[in-house]
Amino acid sequence: MDRAPVDAAHGRLTEGVDELRGAAGPAASDDELVAVLVAAEEVRRSLDRVVVDAVADLQRRGVFAERGYRSPAGALGDLLGWERFEARRRVVAAESVRTRIGLDGTELPARVPATAEAFAVGRAGLRHVEVIAKVLDSGAARRLSPEVWAGAELELASKTGVYTPSELLAWGTQLVEVLDQDGAEPNDDPPPQVNELRLRRFRTKPGGSLTCRFDDAAMFDAIAAAVDAGAAPRDADDERTTPERRAEALAEVCGLVLERGRLSETGGRRPLLNVVIRLDDLENRCRTAVLDFGGRLNAGSLRMLACDASVLPVVLDGEGVPLDVGRIARTVPDGLRRAVAIRDRGCAFPGCDRPPSWCEVHHVEEWQHGGATALGNLVMLCKVHHRLIHCSGWEVRLAGGLPEFVPPYWLDPSRSPRRRPPPLLQPTG
Repeated sequence: MDRAPVDAAHGRLTEGVDELRGAAGPAASDDELVAVLVAAEEVRRSLDRVVVDAVADLQRRGVFAERGYRSPAGALGDLLGWERFEARRRVVAAESVRTRIGLDGTELPARVPATAEAFAVGRAGLRHVEVIAKVLDSGAARRLSPEVWAGAELELASKTGVYTPSELLAWGTQLVEVLDQDGAEPNDDPPPQVNELRLRRFRTKPGGSLTCRFDDAAMFDAIAAAVDAGAAPRDADDERTTPERRAEALAEVCGLVLERGRLSETGGRRPLLNVVIRLDDLENRCRTAVLDFGGRLNAGSLRMLACDASVLPVVLDGEGVPLDVGRIARTVPDGLRRAVAIRDRGCAFPGCDRPPSWCEVHHVEEWQHGGATALGNLVMLCKVHHRLIHCSGWEVRLAGGLPEFVPPYWLDPSRSPRRRPPPLLQPTG
């Protein structure tokens, strides 16, 4: 086996990495360190492409099977010390973005050609490819016609340079559900559900454990809303983990119910469920709706919840802009705060998943400078990103009724606006 070409390339690559490490030394300026990070990420994505190409060629030749492995991921894990999910990610990419060979020996295009192009130029990373493959292999995506499926893949690939993999997964899932207009066979009868809570006392020490499962989205959302009401960090010095805060919040909720028969408040009001319904769905006797914490309701459960005064139905138009008020006060009224929460779905900063109850409402144009307390001048931000907007070069503005964020020059010389994936309230394109 002649390893000379590989050894020579490896030597040059090592030299380049050493030079890059030297450029990031103590004497480097801030801008030089940032440039090193950008260059290192470009190199990492280039190496990922080399790995994916090699994996694809090894699979095509049947090397892993010849050497006794039923799974390429298992072979890669043993060869390179990868966790199974890391190996699987490369295998999925190899199966998705490389050209294929048909049964008659002809070369076929990649399964996701637009994503393959984005991956080839470094705009899409491995996780982006994995997410797109997962979304397009879902039940809803498989029901799409080939033309619509290809259009969805093109849309997903176009977002790889804008959305993080997690954002792309959420947005892509909504996209294929919207495009799958027929959906599965309508059925008003709820599927069999498992809703159970197991309490076990510790025998040798105080306390116990709870294990629960709720297939009923309404039941789960009610519990999640009550726990979330008390689970926010008390202040910047609160060192409790999220599970610790949730555990204490659940105990506090139960204690309040036992003591006074009522729940604590969230931001000045009792916990309340929002049931978000598309206008088109409402007009067409909706089959589904979405709750604050992401649970989906079938038609039967939705009709039952509609009788409950503690549930607030929220109907959104195609743009998702629910209401506006004038310049009444600096403090945001509860109704307007709820409108901002429905529009922004929590912290509006790209990549942040903080829920509305953990967020504050920020005036885009400051109140003291004449900014109105109106939907068109408000954006929801968690404490971290609220501070970031006030103390860094980031700027926030509203475009088309939705918030977008302009990074400082040092992060992006083009200062291209960024925004969270919008809710897909109607088919795109």
